[in-house]
Amino acid sequence: MKNAAEKPDMSHDQMNRAIEELRDALHENDRVAEPARGSAGANMAIVMNIPVEVQIVLGSTEMPVSELMALQRGSTIALNRRIGESVEVVVNGRKIARGEITVLDNDPSRFGIRLTEIITAKPA
Repeated sequence: MKNAAEKPDMSHDQMNRAIEELRDALHENDRVAEPARGSAGANMAIVMNIPVEVQIVLGSTEMPVSELMALQRGSTIALNRRIGESVEVVVNGRKIARGEITVLDNDPSRFGIRLTEIITAKPA
């Protein structure tokens, strides 16, 4: 009869384990139901680390190949913008903003761009 007495204890232990497993499963489902915060944050971190090419377009010009071939050190190329006009900020080939050239406060030997306008995407 000792086995019969142990069997209910084992069933009780098994039931306790089953309840704990069920609780764990329910908590796991809760974690799965709200992965958006965790995985979205992780996905956002991945996206935020993707390098992009940023260009500042001071201006442009068109010229015949003969003029291009005649350029040498010290040549001046006239651009389609005047001093003080805004420059374009281009990211991966797409214009995203306009700005003005400024001297960096912490390093007057370098310049940067102060954004004056963010270009909003046109609805599709």
